[in-house]
Amino acid sequence: MEQLVLFSLLLLIPFSSLYSTTLAQTTAAAPSKPIVPTLPQTPSSDTSDSSPDDIIRILRKAKSFNVLIRLMKTTQLINQINAQLITIKSGGLTIFAPDDNSFSQLKVGFLNSLGDNQKIELLQFHILPTYVSSLNFDSLSNPVRTLAGDNPARLQLNVTSYGNNVNISTGVVNATVTGVVYSDKVLAIYHVDKVLLPLDFFKPKPTSPAPSPAIAPKADNDNSSADDSLGTSKDSAGSCSLMSTQGTTLVSLGVALVGLVILSS
Repeated sequence: MEQLVLFSLLLLIPFSSLYSTTLAQTTAAAPSKPIVPTLPQTPSSDTSDSSPDDIIRILRKAKSFNVLIRLMKTTQLINQINAQLITIKSGGLTIFAPDDNSFSQLKVGFLNSLGDNQKIELLQFHILPTYVSSLNFDSLSNPVRTLAGDNPARLQLNVTSYGNNVNISTGVVNATVTGVVYSDKVLAIYHVDKVLLPLDFFKPKPTSPAPSPAIAPKADNDNSSADDSLGTSKDSAGSCSLMSTQGTTLVSLGVALVGLVILSS
């Protein structure tokens, strides 16, 4: 009896081993859940030791954003943004960051031709007053509001997202989000391949109407006419007076001559 039980156990060992191997293979071959596509990380974008309230530090560590950093400093807009990040309680910020190569594609002298207020508006046009994760671009409503405003006639910004492709249109340029520079739950900075130029910078400005020719006051003409008439009257009166005087003199001379003739006789 004991030999029969031992023999049965020996027969079960190979089947048990086979079952374990098959189970392991089945578990390994089970399909994993699909991964949601995300935007690529910008090289050197490890910002684990950076804080969201120091955007300059984040951009400097990511490299290739020197022109953007200089503009933020010279316009002092960086102070406003950093202060907003410190005091913000909800919403957050999203920044579209063009790199140095993007600025080099602009027309020569374009940045220098802008006034101080236009430079501030240009930077504000790259900032959304809310945090947008790389998976939520399709939730935005166009035209998207920026810190520069949301007037579609002046500041048109439309964002379209399909899969992990995010495109931005301003009515002047079409740009693409090429990677993530920094992202947490308050601040997101995305690398874009072009400077986002607002339509307002290129719309023709209304020209002032030409001044109408000056018309002399009517009262002056009337006075001139009256003065001319008065002058003519005076001239006529003077002429009559002269003729009357000359006539009287001639009559007197004639009378004197007649008297001399009579006396001579």
